[in-house]
Amino acid sequence: MAEKWKGAPAAAALDERTAAAAAALRETGVVPTLAILRVGERESDLSYERGAVKRCAQTGIAVRPVTLPETVDSGSFFRTLEDLNRDAAVHGILMLRPLPEHLDGERARRLLAPEKDVDGCTDGSLAGVFTGMPTGFPPCTAQAVMELLRYYGTDPAGRRAVVLGRSLVIGRPVAMLLLHANATVTVCHTKTPDAAALAREADILVAATGQMERVGAEYLRPGQVVLDVGIGWNEAKGKLCGDLIQEEAEGIVRAYTPVPGGVGGMTTSVLASHVAEAARRASQAG
Repeated sequence: MAEKWKGAPAAAALDERTAAAAAALRETGVVPTLAILRVGERESDLSYERGAVKRCAQTGIAVRPVTLPETVDSGSFFRTLEDLNRDAAVHGILMLRPLPEHLDGERARRLLAPEKDVDGCTDGSLAGVFTGMPTGFPPCTAQAVMELLRYYGTDPAGRRAVVLGRSLVIGRPVAMLLLHANATVTVCHTKTPDAAALAREADILVAATGQMERVGAEYLRPGQVVLDVGIGWNEAKGKLCGDLIQEEAEGIVRAYTPVPGGVGGMTTSVLASHVAEAARRASQAG
């Protein structure tokens, strides 16, 4: 039977490191602070915000909720974002997306200060991911994959990694993080011939297709570690499922991350750690 790499213990270990970093900053008079910018009352945004607030409270990160109505005009929204960029007491900004259609999401993404972009959505943050420079931060989900590998003792160096998916949210960023960790990385996408055959060659397989239960036995081989970053509601099964068909993986691979309870459970812990690191960088720069 395959080992289940659950996110909770890995998150707890990361939280412990973040709490220590936040406590050290507070001793110098710096209070690591996250501003959560939310427009409207969409349930998915509210749910993520609640999780982020709880995680930050556990790790010594202060949170400043900034809530705007669904009907906020463009001028007011961008002034609010610019004010948060300028506020030296705010070290990280989580801008919940997507924004309402009448607000220019691309402009917002470009305007957000990379050094405060703790969820890795700006061009500056993504450039940092690709160059390996400490500019901004990787997307939280991509970083969560790396934290799970670290916690469960799998060093990517010298291993073959295959990433199924090439989005800027997870596929390409996690490929770059694996490359920086000295893995040999292949990125597969919808135009890749026989992606399953390439996937079978992987020591580390990251499933980020965005297609529920797309990755079955034909993608897998014994000894693999599979990190599943997908999530969706399976009406037929009446439960949440990821990209991986877990029932098929259990009898083949060495380890996999379950859905729910795997990579997704790490994201708010990564977010909090990014805020602490942003505060540390700001204190050194100042």
